[in-house]
Amino acid sequence: METMLSSASREVVVGGERPTVLIGERINPSGKKWLKEALMKDDLDVVRREAVAQAEAGADVLDVNVGVFGIDEKAMLPRVVETVMGAVDLPLCIDTTDSAALQAALEAYDGKPLVNSVTGEEASLSSVLPLVKEYGAAVVGLVQDDEGIPKDAVRRFQIAEKILRRAEDAGIPRQDVIIDCLVFSVGSDTSSGSQVLEAIRRVRGELGLNVTLGLSNISFGLPDRDLINGAFAAMAVLAGAGCLIVDVEKVRPCVLAADLVAGKDSHARRYLADYRRRK
Repeated sequence: METMLSSASREVVVGGERPTVLIGERINPSGKKWLKEALMKDDLDVVRREAVAQAEAGADVLDVNVGVFGIDEKAMLPRVVETVMGAVDLPLCIDTTDSAALQAALEAYDGKPLVNSVTGEEASLSSVLPLVKEYGAAVVGLVQDDEGIPKDAVRRFQIAEKILRRAEDAGIPRQDVIIDCLVFSVGSDTSSGSQVLEAIRRVRGELGLNVTLGLSNISFGLPDRDLINGAFAAMAVLAGAGCLIVDVEKVRPCVLAADLVAGKDSHARRYLADYRRRK
């Protein structure tokens, strides 16, 4: 199962025996006062610099999110998408819960983006999937429904099945559905990591779908977060995750090491090249 994403000039493929695709998470104002202030001031140079920095750090795809109080997403999201497209040639992950903003961003995009996201909630399925189909995008399916986010692997898998079924009913090919098994902080729920890893194995093994994760949630509220994130990144890769939403500069070395151990890096070429770059 391979999911192809593209910009105007570059293709990125998720899945198979390919190396793990890294989705840069930093163009997101949640918890970033400096980015929120820049967006409120209409200072898109900050966005441009952040896009370039993540590309130079080794990101394969960039997540783009402007969802914060006081921002008109429908107006701002397509402008930020255009700004990032003008700065780097990476495919984009368009991250919004606002269907009007999503449509505006999809109209502005040149290529095949990843839409982040649809859930198992009826309102989300009915508003997001038609746009994904209309614009020929791929989509991230979050394993939550009208009852909330489940804690156990079984319910996560069942919601993934539902999202896949509804996506195929909408005419979206299954290779264009990537499931996010939604991890909680292990500081508040010590079973979160193990349940998510089991859900990843089931989604990959039984549905054949590609899997992603918003990785940094695993360490929320805990000290030395980079250590926890790196350890969980390696576990997720070995469980079958084909792409991860991460702070690329901090997590990439751990992912490259995991790819090497998983047999996704012939003769350790990528690992050694990155080692030389870092040193």
